[in-house]
Amino acid sequence: MKRIFVVAVLALFGFSVHAQEGFKAGANIGLPVGDAADWSDFSIGLDAAYHWEVADSFSAGIAAGFTNAIGKKIAGVKIDDIQFLPVAASGRFAAGEDFSLGADLGYAIGINDGNDGGFYYRPLVGYQIGSDMELNLSFTGISLDGGSWNTINLGVMFNL
Repeated sequence: MKRIFVVAVLALFGFSVHAQEGFKAGANIGLPVGDAADWSDFSIGLDAAYHWEVADSFSAGIAAGFTNAIGKKIAGVKIDDIQFLPVAASGRFAAGEDFSLGADLGYAIGINDGNDGGFYYRPLVGYQIGSDMELNLSFTGISLDGGSWNTINLGVMFNL
């Protein structure tokens, strides 16, 4: 029984990582998929978040950002850029020494004309590089009236 307890404690210690608390900011590039790919070839974005440590390996907070999808040129006509300002609740779980899993849930405010915005969700996987930088891969989904806006993103976040 003692051995099982020691092994369990060592296993938990090996996977226990303190969730990072504080302000983070970064940038991402995205590849529109589905219907969004009809209107844009890529997007660029800025992200900011503030997290509070809730448990040893979980943090929760708020997130906001700006996304600008560059409009395509279709049949000689340039499509206007598509822009969103997402505002969301944010959660991160430390899934190992350098990996994290997370999600943002909220509302993406449509900025450009004719864009009403919609429900926003963004699951992500992060990889910590050093103490102040994280690379992340995410999927952004925005539910719009009569459709959706989806991108696959690669980003970097810095602890400030």
